[in-house]
Order: sequence, then structure tokens, then C-alpha cells
Amino acid sequence: MQRRHFLKTAGLLAASLSALRPALAQSSMDHAAMGHDTAHGSDGAMPTAADNSLKLPSGERLPALQPLVNESSDAGRFVGSLRAAPVPVPLWGDGAKTTFWAYNDSVPGPLIELWEGDEVDIGFENALTQPSTIHWHGMPVPPAEDGNPQDPVAPGQRRRYRYTLPAGCAGTYWYHPHPHGHTAEQAYRGLAGPIIIRSKQDPLRHLPERHLLLSDLKLDAQRQIPANDMADLHDGREGQFVLINGAWQPVITLAEGERQRWRIWNATSSRIIKLALPAHEVQLVGTDGGLIGVPQPVDSVLLSPGERCELVVTGRFKPGQPAGLLSQPYERGKRMHAEQEKDEALAGIVAYGMRPTLALPASLRPIEPLGAPGFRRKIVLSENMADPKAPFLINGQSYDMNRIDGTGQVGRIEEWEVIADAHMDHPFHLHGTQFQVLARTVDGIWEDEPFLAWRDTVNVPAGGMVRLRFVQTLPGLRMFHCHILEHEDQGMMAQIDFLPG
Repeated sequence: MQRRHFLKTAGLLAASLSALRPALAQSSMDHAAMGHDTAHGSDGAMPTAADNSLKLPSGERLPALQPLVNESSDAGRFVGSLRAAPVPVPLWGDGAKTTFWAYNDSVPGPLIELWEGDEVDIGFENALTQPSTIHWHGMPVPPAEDGNPQDPVAPGQRRRYRYTLPAGCAGTYWYHPHPHGHTAEQAYRGLAGPIIIRSKQDPLRHLPERHLLLSDLKLDAQRQIPANDMADLHDGREGQFVLINGAWQPVITLAEGERQRWRIWNATSSRIIKLALPAHEVQLVGTDGGLIGVPQPVDSVLLSPGERCELVVTGRFKPGQPAGLLSQPYERGKRMHAEQEKDEALAGIVAYGMRPTLALPASLRPIEPLGAPGFRRKIVLSENMADPKAPFLINGQSYDMNRIDGTGQVGRIEEWEVIADAHMDHPFHLHGTQFQVLARTVDGIWEDEPFLAWRDTVNVPAGGMVRLRFVQTLPGLRMFHCHILEHEDQGMMAQIDFLPG
């Protein structure tokens, strides 16, 4: 069984209109942006009302995610371009600007919508002062096209990423940088964007969609994004503001009885977010690698950095329950920052009349369990704070780009037992494929996973273990690492060379 996360009743905080910039992202649905600071400051304390440097100003509306334009007129082919560069954003009423790093001047980056079978050709220009890459997180692309740290794009240089999407890969993915030693900084300064791969056999295509990309913003007294301090490097960075599509505490419209499909991305560098919608009916219908077999009613969903989910949300507006999208307390083992202690509002939800409740299929797609493994491994994630040069380890070693940590075989089923021998949670991510979680430990006891799903990221709680199976279908070098990006940059990453079968 899976550990259950139960709801706590909490009222929505009073909110005032705020948005980060009017040219950012999401769907054609109408919604405005609201804001009220409920997050912890960099020292773990709540920002005070007098601390005006930490208050985002009023704005007009929550923007819509702008799509990356397909420059190709050929069916089944997507051609586009992304440019990573600093961009000053006028957040403040007095004209002051905060500098982000952004793809195509958009925070978050443009939404890329693809179809199974598409030939993809996306150019990348690096206008930063650091090397960078684009990693197509969770997608089945060849290693040479996956933006690995071995393939940096130097400042001022360009490259093209080209790959063809296989059948059966429809799901909710994202893209972000992956240059070793710079990944966390480039992500927390704004470099991340959503990807949707669609299927023509999608059983939920009749539902209206919302796209909610969660990111994290930390500001200093000068209203700029500061570098990580020692506490951020240890715990993983969490800022004062959790943003949705670049806006702080937006308002989402949902009619009584209306059923919507929500795709949600956790694109923060380290924040584990426990999401809840206590006033509404919520069913989990998809994970990282697409739809699950049967809708699962849920009270809350835990999303670690890098994870995505698909929810079907039905407007109920239960009396006495907060109507909005909440982040609930979850302790992940931080030592140098305070843990979240109470429910915090990420978005308000307002009713706009009544709508018919559209049908939700009883089954979504077949998922066959992977068979008996041809090879087993143990992966131990550990911490060694006595060594500042190698504080985060995998199987006792800090990442070395020139070292191969093992070999695998294309087409062979592997079973991995991932162990967090640590005082913090460590979200585990494997490149190049999706895996099935078989079981997890809860309070030291193994419990079977209640349903099959395809994932590429899974949280491994402090002292816990997760058992998973996967198959790599393409040969080459694949990374696996903690997706708290500060930990990845400091050595909690390894690599396996998968050889042709």
C-alpha cells in the first residue's frame, strides 16, 4: 500500500491581486492573479509586513502559457528554437526590475506541445555566461540528444536537438538545463519549461485542460535573485514565493460540477510539495509517463522536484473547506531551514456558475507489469557532511563525469532498490526511460504499490527504500541522480553505459 496523505482543513488567506509579468504563460481559460505572502524567508522566519522588499506588487492577470511556435509545415514534424538569456522583469510598481534567466524571455519557458511519432528539431542558443544544455526530462530520446553534462553548449554557442518520439510516450514532461555544477542555479533563476506529448487515442481529450507549472522564487533585500548560501546547498533551496506559471497565488475559475484536467509540474530546484484541494473531488489520472490504468481518488498528492501529475478536478465547493489549491506541511528532513508548519495557499479557486459534469472513463489505458528482472542493483543515496568537497554520494562515491559507474544492457529488465541512507528525502530520477515502482518502505516495512504507473522520478524518504523496474530501449550513457538540484550539483549523481543487447 502507498502512504496516504490526509487533508487538514484550512481557510484561504486574504489575497490581493499580483502577477509577475503580463506576458508569461498558460491555457485559454480565464483567470486572474492573486497574492499574499505565506512562505518562509531565507532564514526560516516568516517575512514581516514591514519587509517590503519581499512583497510582490499588485498586477492585473495570471498570464497564459505561450506555445513554442512550430516553424515546420510538414505533418509529424516540429521545428522550433529556444534561447537562454538574462531578462530584466518589471515586477515592481516603482519601475525596478528583477533579472531572471529565461528561455525566449518567458518565465516559465514556452509550452512545447508534441504528438507521438513527431520528428523534433529544436535549436538552442546559449546567451548565458555559463555552459548550459537542454535536458528533455523523462523523454525517450537518445543520450546524445538528452542535454547530458557531457555535452555542454558553451556561452555564445548554438546546437540543435533532434529526435523522433516513439509510439506510446504520451505524457507530461518538461525541459531544463543539465550542465554539471550549474544546474541548480540555472533552474532557480528561471530556466524551465513544460512539454506535453499527446496521443490521438487520449480518452480524456474531451475535458478542458489547465497547465500549472510550479516554480520557486527567492528574493533578497535588493529584490534580486541571490546565489545559494550554505543552508541552501545543504537543504536544497526554497524561496519565499511558490509561483504558478510565473504568477504568485493566482485565481483559477472552476464551475460547480465542472470537471477539468489539470497537468501539474514541480519545476522547483528542491521543494517537495504536498498538494491538496479539500473542497473538491480529485482523482489522480496520470503520473510522469502519462495516464495510469484506472482513476485513483486522492486526498492529496506529493510531488517532489521533477515530478509531474495529472489530476481530474471536479468543482464541489464543499462548505467549511478552503476552496483553493493548498500546499500542506511535509517534513523532508531539512536541518538549516524551518519545515512548513501549516497549510499555505498556492492558488485561489472561484466559482463561476454551474456546468455539467463530463464523464470520466472507468479505465484509461492498459499498463502491463514488467516481468522478472534480468539484473538487480542496489543504489544507496547518502550524505557525508564531514567532507565539504563531497557531501552527497551515490554508492559511496561523488559524481565524476569521466567515470562509468556501471554497465547495462538495452532491452533487459532491471530491478533497482534505491535506499536513502540519509537524514533528508532524496527524489530519485533516471534518464532515458520510465520505470514502474513495485514497493516502498513505510516505517521500515515494505508495502506494495497500489497501482501500476510509469514514472521517471520518485521520492525516497529519509531512511526509506523504493523498489522499481525499468527497461532502457536505446544504447548509451544515462545519468541517475537526486533531483534536489543542489545535491546533484554537489555529487549525488552517477552514470551507467547501456550497451546494445
